[in-house]
Amino acid sequence: MRVYNFSAGPSMLPEEVVKEAAKNIEDYAGSGMSVMEMSHRSKWYDAINTECLALVRELMNVPENYEIIFVQGGASQQFDAIPLNLLSSFDEKADYIVTGNFANKAYKAAKKFGDIRLVASSEDKTYTYIPKTTKDDFRKDAKYVYICENNTIFGGKYWELPDTGDIPIVADLSSCIMSQEIDVSKYGVIYAGAQKNLAPAGVTIVIIRKDLLGKANPLCPTMLNWQTQIDANSLYNTPPCWSIYMMMLNLRYLKKMGGVKAIEAINRKKAAMLYDFIDNSSFYNNYVEKDARSIMNIPFVSPSAELDAKFVKEAEAEGLVSLKGHKLVGGMRASIYNAMPIEGIEKLISFMKKFEEENK
Repeated sequence: MRVYNFSAGPSMLPEEVVKEAAKNIEDYAGSGMSVMEMSHRSKWYDAINTECLALVRELMNVPENYEIIFVQGGASQQFDAIPLNLLSSFDEKADYIVTGNFANKAYKAAKKFGDIRLVASSEDKTYTYIPKTTKDDFRKDAKYVYICENNTIFGGKYWELPDTGDIPIVADLSSCIMSQEIDVSKYGVIYAGAQKNLAPAGVTIVIIRKDLLGKANPLCPTMLNWQTQIDANSLYNTPPCWSIYMMMLNLRYLKKMGGVKAIEAINRKKAAMLYDFIDNSSFYNNYVEKDARSIMNIPFVSPSAELDAKFVKEAEAEGLVSLKGHKLVGGMRASIYNAMPIEGIEKLISFMKKFEEENK
């Protein structure tokens, strides 16, 4: 029996996509082997790679003056790759805004490679809001401004990008990529681990405005240099073939559904249902400021840690799995990425009502 998987990542995939992959597991496209076995230099895999890159560009409306690459190492590897690609020397500057655990890790990593300044942080209130900034808060000679757009752990979200003037914005979209329409031209660099909305773990998407290339620190390792994969069409070395194949299937499915615009409407409906229930309950609480709430990751708590633990255990018995909150926060967290159907939210709310009645 398929469960409703509320994991923050790796996350659930659409059932249709899983079944399509299963159907071709032994023999993909008449090759006599699975995608997990074939050479990344084969004609079959080259077609997968080419289509997947094209689907990312189409579904996100990525302008032609941006490159798209698939890399390994997870989004966390980009914490180092970003300053190494965008700062030519250890004297060059970048400004960071910290709105959660992963933004903080990125900030600390970047400090090794340049003049890195913390402009604003919401740590003082456990990352439950997005700091307000103005264009004057950023150094005019900063090479980029870094943000994490959606906070997987604490459930915060940028709904309006900071005004940085002419300074490029570098954004981690790992837990919100393709969940809503965005204007890619407002960013200098976008990157995202695919294992939350798009694919199994193993592949990370990086989208780079072309004028930002060619400025890497001379000490930047070959495998962290974005130009390495650009020149090789993301095939410099053996890529995570299965993850990219699964992303291709998932993006085909998303396109068939009506694209990002269509899934955004569903995502907003799912989030509104859950937030409305929580807000009208005297038993559950979500502490994120309402103008900064994520529609992908919704943390909440019951009246006690003991009840939180009981909730997670009983929910799992009902086929509602991976609802335990991150260790930094506790409580519960419902990650309701693109593949989570409305029926999953309905079942979760029904369980929450029942649990509240039985544990008041």
